[in-house]
Amino acid sequence: MNTIKFSFMKTTLLMSRALCAVVLVVISLVGCEEADIYSINPPSDLQFKIDSIAAAKAARNTGDTTFIDINTAIVGAEDFSSPWWTDFSDYFTVPAGRMLTLEFVNHNGGTADIYKNWVLLVANEVADRDSSAYSEYFALRADPFGWGNADFDDALISHNFPTVDGQVGSEFLAIMDGAYVTLQIDHSATGYAFVTTTAVGTNGRELVMTYNQPVSATANITAFLVAEGSYLEMKQAYLTPSQVTVVEDVEPVSIAVTGFPELLELGEENFWGEATATVTFADGSTTEVDSADLSFTVIPDMTTAGKKTVVVTYNLTKQGKFTKAVPTMYNLDVVNAVSSLAVTTLPNVTTYTFPGPVAPKFDPTGMVVTATYSDGTTGVIPNRNLQFENPGGNGQQDAVISYVGAASTATTTVPVTNIMGGTNQVGATDLSTAWWTVFSSDYKVPSGSSRKFVMELHSDEVNNYHSPAVILRKADGTEYAVVRMDNYGWLGALNTGANLAELGWTLSNNWNFDVFAQNLDGSRVVVTVTNNGNGTAKIRYDVTYANGTTHFQLYEGIKVESSNLFSAITLEKSYVNITSVE
Repeated sequence: MNTIKFSFMKTTLLMSRALCAVVLVVISLVGCEEADIYSINPPSDLQFKIDSIAAAKAARNTGDTTFIDINTAIVGAEDFSSPWWTDFSDYFTVPAGRMLTLEFVNHNGGTADIYKNWVLLVANEVADRDSSAYSEYFALRADPFGWGNADFDDALISHNFPTVDGQVGSEFLAIMDGAYVTLQIDHSATGYAFVTTTAVGTNGRELVMTYNQPVSATANITAFLVAEGSYLEMKQAYLTPSQVTVVEDVEPVSIAVTGFPELLELGEENFWGEATATVTFADGSTTEVDSADLSFTVIPDMTTAGKKTVVVTYNLTKQGKFTKAVPTMYNLDVVNAVSSLAVTTLPNVTTYTFPGPVAPKFDPTGMVVTATYSDGTTGVIPNRNLQFENPGGNGQQDAVISYVGAASTATTTVPVTNIMGGTNQVGATDLSTAWWTVFSSDYKVPSGSSRKFVMELHSDEVNNYHSPAVILRKADGTEYAVVRMDNYGWLGALNTGANLAELGWTLSNNWNFDVFAQNLDGSRVVVTVTNNGNGTAKIRYDVTYANGTTHFQLYEGIKVESSNLFSAITLEKSYVNITSVE
């Protein structure tokens, strides 16, 4: 294709010159009396050149290949100043049964930021990206990273990139600067988009990444590129027939159930409740399945008290065909009617500081509530089966704890202290706080010690980053690093000029990012900043969602000056009530 393109450009130039000669001939014949003196004969091979140009154009659009004119030849500012979501390529339509190929040269200017390369967006066929009708299927970034709708699954991104401790870094960035990139977006009639990206560096190193996701099987999809701190030299765009006619089906390998009722009273029959089931397939992908698609092979006897076991199976392939079932199980307690409740272990938080007038939600973390049943026996009721109310007001109050069952309702109280008008809230109560506008106090973290922030989080739950971030800095405000709760951060003094892995940072967490944002509000967040005393620090998040599930996140190896380390909290579109700093 490069040869054809070069010939076409060269022949176009010749044609232009030839046409100029023809124009001169016409002018001389019409405007001059002595035509013989001024006439210019066209070259003898003019018709051959015209025919060659026509043939070159025809070769660009065959039955198999349709070339697309590129209007935006350079995507992004060539001084690498483009912010996110400002510089876009042309909008390329991909009908079902066709594969779009985009070829371009990627420039990142030797950046240390792995995201400053190309980004591919695949969406529905709506030309206006600001329209309410615009809907993205997914975004795929060069580094490799992505996001998308409910079908997006980053476990399906595979690549051969060079990594250190699982993170791409300077070697990847060096290859990508000046790399010739070929993106193939195959819109299969099976209802999937298959993406293959191939980047060939100036050193000849080839990096390949693949991804696939469901899209419309019949409606057109569109693809376009976005530059951020980078620019792209667009070379070619063309459509060819889809290379995928059949999607390989895969078997389920496991099933997990969460959110099931741990305790039910006699008389209740719904042993599934608000539970969810997640199936993992052989290709590593997961999906949440409806309870109607499950089989309950062991159904508990709900007419007698005691511990019960429920066995659940799922027997459909990824494409919905019947296959060998995969099982799982969970346990619950069927109890007699609850006669009374008693708090046998106080919660971790009993003092709430807030600006008012609305008191923070009651935090039951650490609390143990024991029930006495109608037959005189006792047992611990899981906090998830209870309801809580912090009545507000200033001073000591009684928070109300309730159990509402099928046959009974019981309540008890626990003393709490509400400090209205306090200063330990970070962020506006109406969740309007913009990024980098509010901060907690700075707290010194002495060498060889830790500082623990205990917080109650309130969030609008729109984005993952509407949650706390931890700042590590010197007494004069010079930053070492800022790390967010959603496994993201950036570097400051002592930590600049390289990627996290090269700096010795290690990141680990057990988040489920599919449900991260929607569970933020009402979470209890404990952040522990540890000054190791050896020029490094670590930050650990321990989070308990309002539904009782727990998660952690850990950053280690952050370079600091151990004798000059302070920590603070900031956030966006959320607020925290810092109940204690230890």
